[in-house]
Amino acid sequence: MSAAQSVEILLVEDNRDDAELALRSLSRSHLTNPIHVVKDGQEALDFMFCAGEYAHRSIDDLPKVILLDIKLPKVDGLEVLRQLKSDDRTRLVPVVLLTSSQEEKDMIAGYGHGANSYIVKPVDFQQFSSVMTSLGMYWLMLNEIPPAHA
Repeated sequence: MSAAQSVEILLVEDNRDDAELALRSLSRSHLTNPIHVVKDGQEALDFMFCAGEYAHRSIDDLPKVILLDIKLPKVDGLEVLRQLKSDDRTRLVPVVLLTSSQEEKDMIAGYGHGANSYIVKPVDFQQFSSVMTSLGMYWLMLNEIPPAHA
């Protein structure tokens, strides 16, 4: 991805297989929007807040949607969500929690911190692919998001 290219989906996923499957599913459904993958919560925060290796980015160049795993190394997904939703610059970016956790406490915490959606990753390949296609279609084609400076 070139520095000038805008990212429309930020995928925060530490499981390489799940990330690859998500990318393949979105590509197969002809959603070729620019996608950037980060592997842990700290890298997600650095990307969104233009720190560390992402210091060259502009905070105004926000993704249309963030697909965020909950169970992440370094900084867990719920803390990433909390920080994103508590900052005026990033609070309006839709965040979809895409996780293997079926724990009610995680779902309640996710929505409590401002998640826009909570989806449990299906274990079955075909179902996972279908979920990713539906997610991409909804969040990129149907959903309207407010301008960055709303």
